[in-house]
Amino acid sequence: MSKKKVNAKREAYKRKQEQQGQKVVNWIFGVLIALGVLYAIYLCL
Repeated sequence: MSKKKVNAKREAYKRKQEQQGQKVVNWIFGVLIALGVLYAIYLCL
């Protein structure tokens, strides 16, 4: 393969990994916020 194709594939893979990583981080924060809200409701009862 030419060097340009290899670099293009590497860049595409890097972008894909960054997007998936961001999605995972968003899910983790969402779950933590939901658990925090549930805990706050539990404390009020």
